[in-house]
Amino acid sequence: MDAIDDRLLKLLTANGREATSSLARKLGLSRSTVQDRINRLISRKVIDGFTVKLHDEYEGKLITAHVLLSIDQKYAQQAIGLMKTHAPIKSLYVVSGEYDLIAIVKAPTMEEIDQTLDFILAINGVSKTNTSLVLSAKKET
Repeated sequence: MDAIDDRLLKLLTANGREATSSLARKLGLSRSTVQDRINRLISRKVIDGFTVKLHDEYEGKLITAHVLLSIDQKYAQQAIGLMKTHAPIKSLYVVSGEYDLIAIVKAPTMEEIDQTLDFILAINGVSKTNTSLVLSAKKET
């Protein structure tokens, strides 16, 4: 990685949907050179993919729940694999302490939050959950 790659990453972090031609102009490179650099950063696992960031106005309309989970360790990988495929589960964290995982769930309705909790509880190895609903966010990045 060099200074140009660093600049390219900053530009992509700010706007992952920016056209390659626009990135090329900003970096003073050809479009094909920029695309080659992006491909190289992907192959070297510097870039792990491109995602959609929801607009703050829409994101603010979603209900957020933090779900703490206790999981039998012999089922942990299978349980994590299943949860990673369920769209309302936005993040999963392995944690220390009384619980094994924290799942961040975001959905437009309480019904969908409830369905997601049912989904989690039906997973083999999940023995206990504790759910907190977010009432308001004071800071998010």
